[in-house]
Amino acid sequence: MKPEELAAARDRVIPDVVAADLGVLFCGINPGLMSAATGHHFARPGNRFWPVLRLSGFTPRQLAPSEQDELPAYGLGITNVVARATARADELSDEEFREGGRILEAKVERLRPRWLAVVGITAYRTAFGDRAAAIGPQTRTTGTTRIWALPNPSGLNAHWTAETMAEEFGRLRVAAGIPDRTE
Repeated sequence: MKPEELAAARDRVIPDVVAADLGVLFCGINPGLMSAATGHHFARPGNRFWPVLRLSGFTPRQLAPSEQDELPAYGLGITNVVARATARADELSDEEFREGGRILEAKVERLRPRWLAVVGITAYRTAFGDRAAAIGPQTRTTGTTRIWALPNPSGLNAHWTAETMAEEFGRLRVAAGIPDRTE
């Protein structure tokens, strides 16, 4: 993709992939420029979201970002804490995260997924005002929806490998009662 195409994608919003009563609604931090330019969540080639979904058993094969609309058939969806696209998450203000958290809570109350999975612990902490949150299930709920904080699948998050991320995603899959689709 050409640099001018990516630059033109700044501040764009991409549609959520959602349905009512999902097993897990994954929530990214905000769309990157590649995602905004393509209209597909987690579209940057180095992002490990799609491989980790497969490795953790959520999907029977690795989906491409362009196949995101298949997720609801597996009881899965994708949204973001902040809707607007940026080159880096650190371009977002704390107020944008807090407002995004309020919008996200309203969305979750309307859609009623069993689990909200926020991919990015710092985004979760800021959006929900929980500075002590750690990776894993949270005590906070939104209505009947439980919340799980997951590691950020960005290739920049070197603390987590695809395999260790898949273990954490797999713990969520089991808690959500979603069968292992790799078998």
